[in-house]
Amino acid sequence: MSEVPEGVSLSSFERRPPRPTATMTMTRDGHDDVEVLLGLRSETMAAFPGYWAFPGGGLSRVDDAAVETLEGFEGPGAKATACILREMSEELGLAPSENGLVSIPLDARQQIIADKRQYLPLAQAGEFPYNTDSLRVLSHRITPPFGPIQFDNAFMHFHAGSQENVPEIDLEPQTEFTEIMWDSPKNILHRWSKHEIKVAPPVVTLLMEIERTLERKGRDMVKAAEDISERLPGRRSILFAHGVEVVPVKTATLPPADHTNCYLVGDPEGEFILVDPASHLREGMEDLANAVDRHKGRLVAITFTHSHADHIGDIGLLREAFDVPIWGSEYTSKTVACDRILIDGETLQLGNQNWQVLITPGHHPGHTCFLGDAGLIAGDMVAGIGTILIPPHTGDMNVYMEQLERLKNLKPHLLFPSHGPVIALPTHKFNHYISHRKARHEAVFDAVKSGLQSLSEITKVAYSNTPNAHPILAEDQTLSHLMSHQRAGVLIEHSSKWSVNNTKP
Repeated sequence: MSEVPEGVSLSSFERRPPRPTATMTMTRDGHDDVEVLLGLRSETMAAFPGYWAFPGGGLSRVDDAAVETLEGFEGPGAKATACILREMSEELGLAPSENGLVSIPLDARQQIIADKRQYLPLAQAGEFPYNTDSLRVLSHRITPPFGPIQFDNAFMHFHAGSQENVPEIDLEPQTEFTEIMWDSPKNILHRWSKHEIKVAPPVVTLLMEIERTLERKGRDMVKAAEDISERLPGRRSILFAHGVEVVPVKTATLPPADHTNCYLVGDPEGEFILVDPASHLREGMEDLANAVDRHKGRLVAITFTHSHADHIGDIGLLREAFDVPIWGSEYTSKTVACDRILIDGETLQLGNQNWQVLITPGHHPGHTCFLGDAGLIAGDMVAGIGTILIPPHTGDMNVYMEQLERLKNLKPHLLFPSHGPVIALPTHKFNHYISHRKARHEAVFDAVKSGLQSLSEITKVAYSNTPNAHPILAEDQTLSHLMSHQRAGVLIEHSSKWSVNNTKP
């Protein structure tokens, strides 16, 4: 069973090669321990709003020209080095010299912010240094396939020495970061594990690697960086929050999404569950099995947010790979034989973590979410990419909007959707969904009230502000709105013609 109406293709789009990017892992020797520099990304940023992250950005033609023109840019990491030096000048106002970090002149920085092409002539003119001797690549990681665009990021490193020798950072000229923080990897990871701060997933796992290596190298960051650089560790886990690991699984779902997010939920060193292991292929099941094997805890159950085909994988393969019970809502149990029926409001104790079961119909009967300190496993209540469809015959638009309000009022830390990246600003997302759906709901009713009767006529008016909407999906969702109005008693349908129910008091 799927929420996608007949006639809509679920064929996957052709992915483009990942875009090359670079970030700077800058460290210094603090009074008590090695410290790492992170910036708090503005909530207006498209990627990772409200997250602490490394400074960085995408490689450009300016960086190609710098490699060809300036001295010191050699080897496979040359373009990434050029990119990160330019980004440092913009975002931090800093440049590495032979004697450590220095501040670049404010006028030069403002020129680069206004036009990044100015970096090269200013560097050539000696306005600031661009020493590359102490820069090294710590790791290369490709972002997960949450959306149509992926990034191949080079994690560069520069150790700035003693904190007394690090210039003050002025954030005012730029708009990407609202705050900066120098702190030890251990402290940052501790605050992240307590859900006090949001940290970009690749930063989390790299900080874990740095902390492990510092322990082995006597807290010497230069030696630790040399060790990591030689090993070039890749991505192992996708950790948006403590107690939630994401494993994207290739599925036939509504484009532009082509994956469903499976989540390992629970105590990282205790009991955990597997939510929506949607793989229908042995290769995808192996990816899930590897993630479970890496986990330090114990898998106690498999569960599903709902029974659409892009959420429930091959049950035979699942039972072959994982010898654990299956949990689900009463409605899900009609499709999958469940060993335990989940009840709205009950609490799942998973090691040292508690997760509340929330039955949230609207998109689908028996749709289930899970709420913990880390956030909300949201299933198909919201999406990080694309849209959410409300099937006319199995869903209910009014109930869906009521459940969105319910979830918004819970104020989760993060939203973990089934499709697309994790959502950092839950209230913003819920408000957008609610206002959008209510506006469309009213537009459909007003179209009928104006005298329109056929589905096609009503759709044309209700979707007049969305000319690029898929025609089949637009009619399908208009019908969902109409049927919800019908269930509420305000509209009636006869012989495929819709009208206002004038008998309703």
